[in-house]
Amino acid sequence: MTKLTPDDLMYGYINGIFPMADSDGTLYWYSPDPRAIIPIETYKPSKSLRSILNKQLFEIRINHNFEGVMRGCAISRKDSEDTWISDEIIDAYTGLNKRGFAHSVEAYSNNLLVGGLYGVAIGSAFFGESMFYLQPNASKVAFHHLIQVLKQQHFQLLDTQFINDNVKRFGAIEIPKFQYLNLLKKATNKKAQFTELEVEHLFKVG
Repeated sequence: MTKLTPDDLMYGYINGIFPMADSDGTLYWYSPDPRAIIPIETYKPSKSLRSILNKQLFEIRINHNFEGVMRGCAISRKDSEDTWISDEIIDAYTGLNKRGFAHSVEAYSNNLLVGGLYGVAIGSAFFGESMFYLQPNASKVAFHHLIQVLKQQHFQLLDTQFINDNVKRFGAIEIPKFQYLNLLKKATNKKAQFTELEVEHLFKVG
């Protein structure tokens, strides 16, 4: 079996599928029905998160340590059944990051990476993959920052793949696969750029 490549990932995301590794490293492709998404424009931080944001406990950076975020996400799952971030997957997504399509949002405390998330951006669609934290609320602050980037750059779709309690807290909903594929086509055909926030948006709580 050939090794997973960045081109494989691009083809998969454009067609609504994504890879996950089994515990033995075997890769499988998935296309859930229903599909979980987070409506970007209706996202609102919780009252408790607004308080954390106002304290400015973390420095947020984008794409400073993409592989570090992926490995943080992989380590956080070693004690669970969710072992899908293999070295092969890390290599492929890191290659996609170097091409400018995969991105990380990172939370730092005292210049140490303490949380973050990563995903793939194609057109105006962002495909969220995983998040981790070493300090409480670090990943939640990173996610809030992600939403601000997506809003500022007029992204149309935030895909979270499967529904679970973690994404529900951010407003995730499930939609039928056919509806997702229609949204996917429109979003990937519309240009958008995943970039650092403008200064006036850095601490915007909305």
